[in-house]
Amino acid sequence: MTSTDLETISFESRAATFGALSDPIRLSILDQLHRDQRCVCELQEALDIAPNLLSYHLRILREAGLVASTRRGRWVDYRLADDAATTVRSALPAPLIDEVRR
Repeated sequence: MTSTDLETISFESRAATFGALSDPIRLSILDQLHRDQRCVCELQEALDIAPNLLSYHLRILREAGLVASTRRGRWVDYRLADDAATTVRSALPAPLIDEVRR
């Protein structure tokens, strides 16, 4: 990724990525999804939070481009987005990206 690529990413988009990463519950969700795709019911059980709160956090992660979902009948499975790592790297300021590459 070049600094020109970074210029095309809006500050709002970069801030949304950091905002999505700034909550301990959302980090726990990402940790669960790093291991494998999970059904909402499995996430609910592992995280022990209210269903509406889990839905809220999953929406924030989806809007930030960090997770993707697939409907399976009445269930929804979540997984890390294919480009989640790129999304996080692209949110970093250019000098930090150079450090990450080293």
